[in-house]
Amino acid sequence: MIALLRATLLAFSATLAVIPNGFTYLASLAPQIRQDIRYATPDNFTGARVPGYDAPTCILTIRAAKALVRVERTLLAHYLTLRVYDCYRPESAVHAFLAWSERPTDLRNQALYYPNVPKSELFARGYISERSAHNRGSTVDLTVDGLAMGTPYDYFDPLSRGNAPVPTQARANRMFLAMLMERYGFKAYPQEWWHFTLAHEPFPNRSFNFPITAPRSR
Repeated sequence: MIALLRATLLAFSATLAVIPNGFTYLASLAPQIRQDIRYATPDNFTGARVPGYDAPTCILTIRAAKALVRVERTLLAHYLTLRVYDCYRPESAVHAFLAWSERPTDLRNQALYYPNVPKSELFARGYISERSAHNRGSTVDLTVDGLAMGTPYDYFDPLSRGNAPVPTQARANRMFLAMLMERYGFKAYPQEWWHFTLAHEPFPNRSFNFPITAPRSR
């Protein structure tokens, strides 16, 4: 009886879970930004939903979200919009990536995400890391919706570097995205054209592990 009551209380607490102070749901500030949170689905390099992603929604620090809103406003003036792929990422997800890397025969989605790089070399080449800036809540993976970028998101290949020799229009689009993000306070990660971190992030020395859940209904 006590065990059942405890489980019920835990389940009830989970429904009331809130994100930490200093974080917000991006949709509460910019509902028009398109969200395509792949790790909440099997459509990612692991081929399965990633632990910690209990809802396909973007959570960021308030400071990062507000900076992203300024990026979006500039794009809207040109009839464009952002599409975000990943925002805050729980530590549990990074641990899941490490566990996935230790299963050499699990090659689901290899053809889509890493066709030219052996799975055993993904960590060594820096495509996946044992620590992630996403855990701090001020890093975002994104694109300008509808613009060609030369490779898909999370494509583990040298062509995903920001300065890779991709077709001219894709190169111009990458430069446009990077320029716009840097204008509003984000730093580009050279290895991945889609990856940006707020330069003055509020939690530079912290790492979070709360699950990504849908906003509470009011």
